[in-house]
Amino acid sequence: MIAALRKSFDKDVTPGNKAVKIKANGNRRNADVVVASQFRRYYLSTVGLKHHQGICFFDSCGTQINNYPEQHSANCTAKHQACSEWFKPMVRILKNMRSKLVEDKMIGTGTAPSYFIEGLLYNVPNNKFGNSYASTFTEAINWIWDADRTKFLCANERFYLVGDSAPECWPTANCNAFS
Repeated sequence: MIAALRKSFDKDVTPGNKAVKIKANGNRRNADVVVASQFRRYYLSTVGLKHHQGICFFDSCGTQINNYPEQHSANCTAKHQACSEWFKPMVRILKNMRSKLVEDKMIGTGTAPSYFIEGLLYNVPNNKFGNSYASTFTEAINWIWDADRTKFLCANERFYLVGDSAPECWPTANCNAFS
């Protein structure tokens, strides 16, 4: 796949740990490309064999990572609607905060990926959102600090958000460094 991307984008292609970076050029913006295939996790239910459909890809060390982007997106949209459209602005604020922490060298570049920031806020109860940016930020952060983060779920609700035993999880040290 890297060869095919290089054939189209030449020197603008840089393989990363999980994604291939394609540098902006002309009218094209920077892009991250995840080389993935369909993935299904099967389980038995009361009506027989069922499955959750997602994707899988491999990091630069060859570790398989399973993900469910459609469920992640649908659940984040539902969360946004359930908390009177305060979820996405709070995600943006935390991402901006993360960028400033990286810029000031208070955390490393890969410490708090956007995916995990969304997951962190996804776990905050809906009643902590609303009224104002200041009150929502304060309520959400205070709740996160007091909560047992080992019980947080990723926004796709297929994995725990924080942990050190699965490649789909946010490493505990990184989560703690950010939050």
